[in-house]
Amino acid sequence: CRVAQSLAQYCVGANYAWAMAEGLFLLRLLVATSGRRCVPAFLLLGWGVPVLFVVPWVVLRYLYENEGCWERNEKVAVWWVIRCPILVAVAVNFVVFVRIVRILVAKVRAHQVSRGDTRLRLARSTLTLIPLLGVHEVVFALAGEGEGGGSLRLARLCLHLLLTSAQGLVVSVLYCFTNKEV
Repeated sequence: CRVAQSLAQYCVGANYAWAMAEGLFLLRLLVATSGRRCVPAFLLLGWGVPVLFVVPWVVLRYLYENEGCWERNEKVAVWWVIRCPILVAVAVNFVVFVRIVRILVAKVRAHQVSRGDTRLRLARSTLTLIPLLGVHEVVFALAGEGEGGGSLRLARLCLHLLLTSAQGLVVSVLYCFTNKEV
């Protein structure tokens, strides 16, 4: 069960690392002429970076919290080995989101289309980026983990699980099923 817990933490870390890689790749495509040369770096970011914090977490869990299936986080310092890189990925994605929205605003204004159409295109582009980059995670990162088992913590956990679980569905619907190019 400890191997399963470690693999689960790696998968969670890879999820955030890949969201960050997607955001950086999209920003690179908007700013530069090509993003093809960076694909190996993005692959390394998505699959390799989580190893850098999951392996130390496994070692620390084994040394200091080697009880049960490692499902409880009694020592907060050990948990931050996993939590800090995830918060960094969320912060980077939020900065990337803001930069991309600024680029989109500049491009939409440069095309000199009617004002109503400009707002609609900008709103649609922005709403499409929110699930792709996981911008909703900023709200949960600012709220913190919370202590105890209060109803506020339970509501936060349910909302977080719902949005995170639906993120893949929303992205696939927006980019595959409703995209005319596909």
